[in-house]
Amino acid sequence: MTTIDLNSDMGEGFGVYTLGDDDAMLEIVTSANIACGFHAGDPLVMAKTLEAAKANDVGVGAHPSFLDLWGFGRRPIMGERPQDMEKHLIYQIGALQALAHAAGQKLQHVKTHGSLGNLANEDAALADAVARAIRAVDRDLIFIVMPGLETERAGEAAGLRIAREIYADRAYADNGNLVSRKLPGAVIHDADEAAERVLRMVEDGEIVTASGGRLKVRADTVCVHGDTHGAVEMARRIRGRLSAADIAIRPLGEWLG
Repeated sequence: MTTIDLNSDMGEGFGVYTLGDDDAMLEIVTSANIACGFHAGDPLVMAKTLEAAKANDVGVGAHPSFLDLWGFGRRPIMGERPQDMEKHLIYQIGALQALAHAAGQKLQHVKTHGSLGNLANEDAALADAVARAIRAVDRDLIFIVMPGLETERAGEAAGLRIAREIYADRAYADNGNLVSRKLPGAVIHDADEAAERVLRMVEDGEIVTASGGRLKVRADTVCVHGDTHGAVEMARRIRGRLSAADIAIRPLGEWLG
């Protein structure tokens, strides 16, 4: 039986502000990418999200970003030296790891957020810095990457466990990276379209780009962005569609080698 993980970004509030319906999403997904304070989140939000994930048997991972609270980590911060970003990442991953340890949980994975992830997918030096940071904190952590891009190469070169990710709600460029959110059609909002699209990607082992091209991929985990309008219903439809096709849905840490 095919097995896959379903992940979503969580803990992206700050102080009294909230973003997304984490409680509802945690009843559906199997892994949570928790903001670490640089694009969203704070120690209290992080701890609360960890506790909620534990109550739902959801695997937890760090979701580090550029230091960009104002822009939610979606603005490209150009000129950051890779060796400096490595320290920023160690700081963020380590903070969530410490809070998880205090709550009796074990960190499962790391997935970069927003512009940091998009740039690392195409910048070898930045991708290597991300991989080094993960390995420095805990070489057993799973590195979630986009297949065929620099992050996959860097993770393999660093000897990390790799989970290859596909996106339910984002369009793909011809190089396998995500289409910029500034462009029309970059974000998919129709839940049924997203569910059928995910099933095809998982079963066929390929993604269809915005121009109609096809790229062969191996998928270990599917992402639904928690801040997208209608995200909970989309995740529910995707899970139902995959289950109906006899695809097992489990946290990465339970089955990924």
